[in-house]
Amino acid sequence: MPTLVGHPDEVKVISRRFGMGAANIDKYIELDGYKAVQQAIAEGPEWIINTMKASGLRGRGGAGFPTGLKWSFVPKQSEKPKYVLVNGDESEPGTCKDHVLFLHDPHAVIEGTMIAGLAIGSKLGFIYLRGEYRYLLKIVEKAVADAYARGFLGKNIFGTGVDFDIITQTGAGAYEVGEESALMESLEGKRGVPRIKPPFPAVVGLYGGPTVINNAETIANAPHILLMGGEAYAKLGTERNGGTRLFGISGHVERPGVYELPMGYNLKKAIYEVAGGIKDGKNLKAVVPGGSSCPVLTADEIDVGLDFDQMAKAGTMLGSGGIVVLDETVSIVEFALRTIAFYQHESCGWCIPCREGTDWIKKTLTRVYEGGGSKKDVDNVQYLAENMMGRTFCPLGDAAAMPTLGFVKKFRKEFEDYIEGHKAGTPLITVQQLVGAGH
Repeated sequence: MPTLVGHPDEVKVISRRFGMGAANIDKYIELDGYKAVQQAIAEGPEWIINTMKASGLRGRGGAGFPTGLKWSFVPKQSEKPKYVLVNGDESEPGTCKDHVLFLHDPHAVIEGTMIAGLAIGSKLGFIYLRGEYRYLLKIVEKAVADAYARGFLGKNIFGTGVDFDIITQTGAGAYEVGEESALMESLEGKRGVPRIKPPFPAVVGLYGGPTVINNAETIANAPHILLMGGEAYAKLGTERNGGTRLFGISGHVERPGVYELPMGYNLKKAIYEVAGGIKDGKNLKAVVPGGSSCPVLTADEIDVGLDFDQMAKAGTMLGSGGIVVLDETVSIVEFALRTIAFYQHESCGWCIPCREGTDWIKKTLTRVYEGGGSKKDVDNVQYLAENMMGRTFCPLGDAAAMPTLGFVKKFRKEFEDYIEGHKAGTPLITVQQLVGAGH
């Protein structure tokens, strides 16, 4: 379970209520809860969207699309009902930020959902949690029930004549439904496979109606932004990357945990100062900067800012904010195999490049790991990954290919040395033990 360690460089906006009992509605109200949504009702949709645009908030699920702009795409007039869908299907390995939100501040997610609904003219929102987060579902369901009991949800909320309802739902443990169109399919009771786009959810989404889909962290920022003002929030981050972000720093660091840092905060500083440096005095080998789908950075590449644009210039992504730190003892061959095994297991099988590509990469890396590989296998892995890129309905194919390409391009010598050194050897543990019996 992620811990809230704390560091002086943190700028607490979205996490300011963490550890203060804000899952209790009375405490949440005491800490300025449900003020922003009442202000939103008074000011109207245009004010909400303009404030969100001014904030520079970009989607915290990984894509980084500007939130206010996304909300503005929803047609003002629609024959079908409009919906807000909160994506809490936090399944990216190395990511644990939404977990602490649901645990410590579920009402912020509820209030943010209401604000999004007011912005687009929706009367119904869904909060969809990861299947393995069923214990958090109880916390969220209680928070929703308490909000109904106070008249904050349902008919005539706050006595304003406005109606808004929220329904909670969990998945069944499928990584794929973190993709927005697969999430809608799952919520509609169908198999969680992606839809062809266009049409996009803002026009034809859940149940065929216009739909806004945002990550839980994105949505939970909305009440804070309305209270402090869009411009003030934007100034906390960098140009085009407003505000702060929850970063889950894990792996070989002295103080793993979830930290709220300004957008653009230096990655090297986050590892060595905020997280206390490399555990047991060992040397840094590599960093996965934003969850397992992001291309790896070597120890020489980490002097870079943690925002969407600077990460892109560095040849990787900010992703879901899951920073995984690897010390010198880690075998990149093993790490690459474990990573592709996850994506091979989680592929829905819909697209041939993803279904076959992940399977062949896993088989090839398994052969390498077990001592039967050749240098040609490294070329084959790169070829397979390159031919998966951009050829699938949803980003899962890219999510598997990008880290694979990063491993083989930046650590090719390690792969080749491993192949030479393990021709007659036997791995210390079996592939099943390495990647898990479920894979």
